[in-house]
Amino acid sequence: MDLGQLLGDTRSQRRGFLGLAAGAVTAAAFSAVPSFAASGPAKGSTIAVPAVFGPVRQIEAGPLNIGYVETGPASGPAVMLFHGWPYDIHAFAQSAGILAAQGYRVIVPHLRGHGITRFRSADSPRNGQQAALAADGIALMDALGIKRAVVAGFDWGARTVNIMAALYPERCKAMVSVSGYLIGSPAANAKPLPPKAELQWWYQFYFATERGRAGYAAYTADFARQIWELASPQWRFDDATFRRTAASFDNPDHVDIVIHNYRWRLGLADGERRYDADEARLAAGPVITVPTITMEGDANGAPHPDPAAYAAKFKGAYAFRLISGGIGHNLPQEAPEAFAQAVIDADRMGARA
Repeated sequence: MDLGQLLGDTRSQRRGFLGLAAGAVTAAAFSAVPSFAASGPAKGSTIAVPAVFGPVRQIEAGPLNIGYVETGPASGPAVMLFHGWPYDIHAFAQSAGILAAQGYRVIVPHLRGHGITRFRSADSPRNGQQAALAADGIALMDALGIKRAVVAGFDWGARTVNIMAALYPERCKAMVSVSGYLIGSPAANAKPLPPKAELQWWYQFYFATERGRAGYAAYTADFARQIWELASPQWRFDDATFRRTAASFDNPDHVDIVIHNYRWRLGLADGERRYDADEARLAAGPVITVPTITMEGDANGAPHPDPAAYAAKFKGAYAFRLISGGIGHNLPQEAPEAFAQAVIDADRMGARA
């Protein structure tokens, strides 16, 4: 997420245990938005991720040849799931299976710089700015012939679906966004934060240096594991689970994309001119009218905004859910049932809109 949207207090405003029942209201203020509490795995439990997620396919979409997994009936309603950093498609292995069993056509792409996604041209800028990743999502939908989909994600993926919903609402039936509204800009990030808040962004400042680039290139897997442990302090993932995802960082563009993403956020690297108009719109903090469910884990150790701070950004049907049980930043993988249920419920919200 962006520096200007740091959470000062991770406590959300819960109003009792409402289970996983669908809930949606049009909210002008957070006080009008119901919160949902749901239980994830017991604290200290280990999430078992299937060793085989399904066949990985390739398709040309925009500047990329995108690697993706598709599961569920081809005729089902489309769901697009976008992972974050340092994660990959395996974050959705279980929730995608749940959704496929419910009749959804589920598409889970590797983001640029991850897995088997590759640039089609050696001359393409290895650009990690926010508008570029969202454009990749729309290009993938076009390539697959998907006119409209429920879009959902966390971390970089949450920002990606936020932007897709803000700039292309006609393509998004509904949205699920872990940690809420994450659209930002280098200008917004230029404002310093209090020292305690800045400390949480240590890796962003590290990546701003050439030492940081070299360090990340040399210790990519070690770095990712440290982020996992800090961002999800109560998640007891096993080595096999981590290695499956870490393999996706063995991509020729991975380091360039990650370093550019964080340097662009701080205004230390340029984006591509073709995204200037989109970035100008995003810098204004556009509201999102697409029916939305936002989610948060009760043990998210990564910087994230307070739900009260972003509730007014959602002007369509909207609900917030707090997922309890020691759930950290990688919510789809730590609480796959709760995440899948949110996608199903958001789809129903979209059907009513």
